[in-house]
Amino acid sequence: MGAGTVATDIRKPQPPRVPVPPEEDAAQWGQVTTPRTLLSRALSVPLALGFTVFLPLMVAVQPGAGVDDAAFWVQLALTVYAGARLSAMVLTSRRKLLQGSFWLFVYMAMGVAPLAQAVLGQVPTPVVGPRSDLTWAIALVLIGCIAFDVGVLLARHRPAGGVFGTQKEPRPVMTHRRRLQLLTLLAFLFSGVFIMKLGGPAVFFSSRQEIIAGIEEAGVSNGDGQAGQAFLRGFGTVPALLAWLLYTRWLVTSVYARRKPVVIATWAALCVLNLIVNNPISNPRYWFLTVMFAMLFTVFPVSAAMYRVALSMAVVVALLIFPFADRFRYDEKNYKPVETTSFLEPMALKDYDQIGMFANTITYVDSGPGHFYGRQLAGSVFFAVPRSVWADKPRDTGVMVGQWMGTVNTNLSSPIWAELWIDFGSIGMTGGLMAMGYAAARVDRRYAKRARRSTPPGSLITVVVPLVAGYSFILLRGPLLQASGRVAIAALCLALVATYRTDKNKTLR
Repeated sequence: MGAGTVATDIRKPQPPRVPVPPEEDAAQWGQVTTPRTLLSRALSVPLALGFTVFLPLMVAVQPGAGVDDAAFWVQLALTVYAGARLSAMVLTSRRKLLQGSFWLFVYMAMGVAPLAQAVLGQVPTPVVGPRSDLTWAIALVLIGCIAFDVGVLLARHRPAGGVFGTQKEPRPVMTHRRRLQLLTLLAFLFSGVFIMKLGGPAVFFSSRQEIIAGIEEAGVSNGDGQAGQAFLRGFGTVPALLAWLLYTRWLVTSVYARRKPVVIATWAALCVLNLIVNNPISNPRYWFLTVMFAMLFTVFPVSAAMYRVALSMAVVVALLIFPFADRFRYDEKNYKPVETTSFLEPMALKDYDQIGMFANTITYVDSGPGHFYGRQLAGSVFFAVPRSVWADKPRDTGVMVGQWMGTVNTNLSSPIWAELWIDFGSIGMTGGLMAMGYAAARVDRRYAKRARRSTPPGSLITVVVPLVAGYSFILLRGPLLQASGRVAIAALCLALVATYRTDKNKTLR
């Protein structure tokens, strides 16, 4: 250095280096090694093999009187395909409630249970047509499942952006606080009328036979078929459930709500009300499944672990518990428990008649009436029109086919595949299932974006999607005409509380 210069080697003090945890360091390179991820990786192989290979093969090798014909092998292929898709839903990194509920229903009601029936040679509802109709029905279900997946792929590759390539985020639909209070008042009013019409709360803890008898004594099931019964039960149960879900969502996600005694008291009163009108004793199993599914994902809105556990455990419940869950359908005198030594027999003797009823629908159409070209769907959409105005209003598809078969019990299912096929044929059914897959993927994607810890308590999508996912079991099972009443009532209730405004003085906070 030259003279006159001052050598300075003074450096700014550097902060001590904080060691990066292995998980974060691995995450920077795309190698996530958190315990949850390790658990998912460890369970992925046995879970996928269990749903896709082990359970179908365990059912297929059981002794029985069934024949290994084309229907059996197509049914086995359908079960394996549905098992692979259900495994993908359980192991996905995102919560896909609508797609998960679809594949759960297909795997159990259209896959494992009919496979057990094919092995044992027993069915809960007689298949009156030729064996070829059963084979064709199973093949159509498989085609519909593939079409559903095609719709999901189309939604995934949908071009981003709106008009002129711009991306516009729509305003979230919120719950208006004052309207929620009005809905709560209406829920207590409607449910109170429902309870009083049937003779008091005690009836709801006896049996479903007592409920039906109470409705008949109230004089609301006469005249226009079962429309009066559907409206009474719908208004007596749906507003109470929706108000309870919305208050639950508010309490789970809002510290403000948990500090308000009036909110807690209202939630507790709604809880008691739902224990009366929506309990598993007085309601069909599929409706109580809707209640439990919706409540579970309302209480745990962002838990991926709970989503995985729910789908996985639902298979166990469907196998071991659901076939025996009709204990309270009858009173003590008329209840006849199933005596069985095989875990397959309850699935062959109970409610899993979807594949068989689809085959019977194909036989019914081929026997003369032909396709209806939207008439059955119109009856479901305009279910509220009385028969005095619409003289030839369509009946439930399951009831119509059951009466043609000559069965004593016409309370039979009509899965969505059969509903679409009877109206629009194979092409219409395929297009309908493809549209369902597209819509389910779009809604699931929107739900995944909205259901976060920072989502406002009043976000309606975080309540509506779990409710629709639970009710989809009823919609997929059918008939659609029976399911339409509660859908319309729920839509009215949601329209009452919905608002686009984000003013904290008017929406939940």
